[in-house]
Parts: sequence; C-alpha cells; structure tokens
Amino acid sequence: MSYFEYVAVLGFSRWAWKRCTYTGSDDSQSWPTATPQEFDPVPRICRLILAVYKTDLLNPKCSPEGGYRLDPDCLAKRVTYEDTQGRAPPYIIYVDHEHKEIVLAIRGLNLVKESDYKLLLDNRLGMQMLDDGYVHHGLLRSATWLLNQEGETLKRIWIENGREYTMVFAGHSLGSGVASLLTIIAINQREKLGNIPRDKIRCYAVAPARCMSLNLAVKYADVISSVVLQDDFLPRTPTPLEDIFKSIFCLPCLLQWTCLRDTLIPEGRKLRDPRRLYVPGRIYHIVERKFCSCGRYPPEVRTAIPVEGRFEHIVLSCNATSDHAIIWIEREAEKAKERMKESSAETITTPPKVQKLERLETIEKEHKDALQRAASLNIPHAVTTLEQEHKKDEAVSSKGTSLAGAKGKSHSTGGRTNWD
Repeated sequence: MSYFEYVAVLGFSRWAWKRCTYTGSDDSQSWPTATPQEFDPVPRICRLILAVYKTDLLNPKCSPEGGYRLDPDCLAKRVTYEDTQGRAPPYIIYVDHEHKEIVLAIRGLNLVKESDYKLLLDNRLGMQMLDDGYVHHGLLRSATWLLNQEGETLKRIWIENGREYTMVFAGHSLGSGVASLLTIIAINQREKLGNIPRDKIRCYAVAPARCMSLNLAVKYADVISSVVLQDDFLPRTPTPLEDIFKSIFCLPCLLQWTCLRDTLIPEGRKLRDPRRLYVPGRIYHIVERKFCSCGRYPPEVRTAIPVEGRFEHIVLSCNATSDHAIIWIEREAEKAKERMKESSAETITTPPKVQKLERLETIEKEHKDALQRAASLNIPHAVTTLEQEHKKDEAVSSKGTSLAGAKGKSHSTGGRTNWD
C-alpha cells in the first residue's frame, strides 16, 4: 500500500468513526438549558395533537399517562380526512379557558393516506417563495386552504373571548410544517384575524419537517418553537421531503447516503443556498441518551436559535425513527418538565415574576443575536433588526385594513376572507 492510499484509508476511517459515534446530544451540546416556564406548554400541546387521532375523547381506547387532561366540551371543531378531502391533514380547534389559548392542532403523516404523500411530493427545490424566503410548496397550499376554511372561526372565537386569548398553531411531523407556514401567513395578515397582536400568536412544531429557508427560520424564532426528541431523523434530513418518501421503503439506505453527502458539503455553501430548507424557529432539544448508553436517562431540555449547525447531520441511531413518534415525545416532554420544576424548586432564590421577566429579556436578546449573526454570515434575505420587522408588520396591517375598508367585498368570496 502506497503512502497516499494509507493516508486516504486513515482519513476515511477517522471520518467513519466520527460519524458512527456522533449522537443526537452532540447537536445541542453547547446550548443552555430551558426553564420550566417556557417549556411548560409543550407536553400540553403534545396531548392536544394526540387528541386529533381519537374520535371519542370521553372513552378513548388508549391515552397518554394521566389522560388527555382536556375538557371535551371546549372542543370547538373536529375535522377529518373526509372533510378536508386531502387538502390538509385532520385537525381540531380547542378553546383552553384555563390557559387562555385557542389551539388549532394538526395531526402528522398517515402512512396509509395517499393525500398526505401528495402534499409532501408537491414541491421542488426553489419552487415557492413567501415573505422573502423559500418554503415547501405543498405545505404552503395546505396552510392557505386551512386558513380559508377556519380563519373566520378563529377570528370569531378570539373576539368572543375578549381579544385576550393567545392563538396557538401546533402540529406534528407533516402537521408541523403546515402549522409553521400557517403561522407566517397569519402574522403577515393579522388584520384578517381581527388585528390580533403578533405577541398573541404562537406556534409549536413537534418533530418538525424542514419547511422554510434559514432567513425565515431565524426571523420567526420569537413566534415559532420546534420540539425535537434526541435522534429524530426528520429535522436532520436536508434532503427534500419528496425524495424521502419516494424512498420510504429504503429509508435506511437513503439516510446513509444523505449522511455521507451532506457531511462533505462545506458549511458556507449550505448557508449561501437560499433554497435550502430548515427546521423553523427556536429549537427545544430533549436529550435523554448518551453515547454507548443502555436505556434512557432523566431527560433534559436544551434550547437555542442556532444559525450554523442547525441539525445538519443525520444521526446513525436505532432510535432515529422511534424518536419521531408523538407518543414518545409527549411522554419524555412531561418527564423533562417535571424534572425542571423539581430542580427549580430546589435552587430558586428569587421571586418567580422576576425570574420570568429576566428570561423574557434573555429570549429577546437571543433572537436579536441570531438575526445579527445571520446577517453577518451574508445569509440571503436575512433581516438585521426586530424593529424593521415590527414596522413592516404594522405597515402591512394598516394597509390591509385600509384596503379592506376601501374595496369591501373584493377581498372575500361568498362572504369569506380569501387567504390565498
């Protein structure tokens, strides 16, 4: 064996060892831990998404530990596949009076439904733009259709409850992409929801699909939160979703090839490609396993708004698909929340209100830093300050209100607002 062959074999062996020993916890190793206050809604939102799968909440065949913990009388609407006719996954609208939230929860991919695959396959790289960024075309069409159907309902419920409730959009897997893009549309056309303030809109993308370009993912990090369990494959798969599900029967082979290809692409080239899709918003990473460990450890939650290294590497793990299941995410999120509360109760030294205010200031600073970092890396269409976006939102809102007053019926079809 020649010297160059020896070097090549040694280099490949080193790369193979690093890839095989790479674990999900490495992605968030430098991130700070989340607080109980900011992570508190996540298990509750997961249970609401799980409720979409059940037709009878009073007598469910199986339920998460402790039950769904919701009032069936507060279920404003349930929509099935027969109602959507393949244009969107099934969803529910739930009015949570205890937490003052109006929640639209969307279920994940159904492996036996052809309509779900059509949503995923309706896309090509760089096919669809939205708000100076690229998004998944099929998921955007689904989000637009859903708002056309339920925009008036959401607006009516929000006004009936004194305009005080927070409007929450949530989804799992396929539904997470629809919910994320739905959130962007709603924020940019808030006048159609009764001029709801930006800070009254929230989105939780559970086991999220990569559905928007990096500038949008960072820009809306103050509104959209993504929840990822340890080694989940979908948030780490930069391959377009249509390629994944064309190869669903050889998914391990595809993941191996994707792992090799994307490891060799330079980070700068990835960041400069405006069409490349990413996980939306702020990320909450639930970590519960370590390298060469057996079983699960008490989970901890790390959070950040990363710009570089935003779940860019596939984890070669036997849990890569099981960590995508909503039932496991709900279970581990609940454990993590209880563990955080116990730790906080032991070490708390300041009143809770002061803690909450300090954390809110930290979250705002992290978002500003992420925006500035994205701009410094010359990411296409990256915004530099939050003030620019808030002024833009106010201008769009006031313009939409004046146009609605001037044109009247031209903005509606059959008395219904047109979100397209």
